[in-house]
Amino acid sequence: MTSGKLLTDNPALYETRFPDPERLAGRWAEDCLRRYGAGPRVLDIGCGTGRDAAHLHAAGRTVIAADLSGTMLEYARAHHPGPEYTRADLRGFDLGEQSFDAVVCLDSALLYCHTNEEFDGFLSSCRRSLPPGGLLVAEMRNGAFFLGRTELLDKPSVDGFTWQETAYTSTTALYVDRAAQLLRRTRVWTAADGSPPVEQRSAWRLLPPQELRHFLAVHGFEVLALYDGPGPRTEAPWREGDLPRATADGDRLHLVARLASTRLTLVNSRITLGRRTCA
Repeated sequence: MTSGKLLTDNPALYETRFPDPERLAGRWAEDCLRRYGAGPRVLDIGCGTGRDAAHLHAAGRTVIAADLSGTMLEYARAHHPGPEYTRADLRGFDLGEQSFDAVVCLDSALLYCHTNEEFDGFLSSCRRSLPPGGLLVAEMRNGAFFLGRTELLDKPSVDGFTWQETAYTSTTALYVDRAAQLLRRTRVWTAADGSPPVEQRSAWRLLPPQELRHFLAVHGFEVLALYDGPGPRTEAPWREGDLPRATADGDRLHLVARLASTRLTLVNSRITLGRRTCA
């Protein structure tokens, strides 16, 4: 093992550590796109290894998949062909004249927008990439879950798996950085081959549902669905035909939003500017 970004530097290890043999994430995203009438052109932003983008492509969609990691993109092209892969930062991306019917962002990727400016950059980029009526479909951890709940924070989680005939153990500890509004993660990797342990740190933005709704409204999006499950990463995973629950306080959050008309977007912008002026 090396001390770099272990999972993004080793996409095959990522898929071994976080398997999805049934392609639940891709199937859930496709179900949302069909349920809400999205057209065929899809941008998968923060695509990682490309397995979900490839599923959307196999479902008949024209998919461009983007990620910041060149190693992930190289792996995706080799192992999950079909989509067009390109490098882009979800915190602010510009894919030129290309327009999409939907933007998909799975596995908490958008929570790497740690600041308000970065999240504004993500939503502004989505707005530029979508026509009025275009969809934003996202799946992520739910910031509201950590309001008074500590079960994911009380003790580290330990997972074991085998990759390339070597047994690995990952020990993951989470804690809430309230001032920064981040869920910080420390993960220590150990391997049975005698190599030294590797410690890696990362963080996700904690976004409660109401704050998420506010950001979306400011950027001209109408929330069509916002719920905690079932989804591809929930304890009782999503299955074909499952309908969204009416709750939004579980560990995961699932979003479907539609970009409103240009006129409504301008109205929201004026309202926001007026509030800032008054403040």
